[in-house]
Amino acid sequence: MTDHELRLEPLVGEALTAWLDASRQAYVAERIEAGDTPTEAEANAAASFERLVPQGTLAAGQHLGHLVDAQDVVVGHLWMGPMGSDPTRWWVWDVAIQPNRRGHGYGRAAMELAERLAQKNGASSIGLNVFAHNQVARDLYSSLGYVDTAVTMRKQLFDPDRG
Repeated sequence: MTDHELRLEPLVGEALTAWLDASRQAYVAERIEAGDTPTEAEANAAASFERLVPQGTLAAGQHLGHLVDAQDVVVGHLWMGPMGSDPTRWWVWDVAIQPNRRGHGYGRAAMELAERLAQKNGASSIGLNVFAHNQVARDLYSSLGYVDTAVTMRKQLFDPDRG
């Protein structure tokens, strides 16, 4: 257990809509940075968001909210829920700690909260995706017992901007 006890305060209404719009844009940017074309990144985001947030409403079992500490300060956000049709397999779709709070144990506390919430809701496993360039997050997840289940690799053969 960390020194930080966090709770998840659900996002609703306009706050949910605004957060989802920003999250989708950030997800597209991350996928492009990871090597997708803009068209691929947009298509992936559209499919994912339609499955998890059909018509702007969280699908059954999805949990999305602000991570709030014991002093009622928002330190980040967490989005998680069942993955696919198996209610025992859960997934962390997005987790982030505010930049000024990073490196102080909040990421670990967020993941421990995610694990407790998943178990409380009948999950037997929890997974996530982390982009290869995010070494800090990869190290955190490894330290919590997460293991690689797949690795996507790519080699850039030439710089498309230079021809």
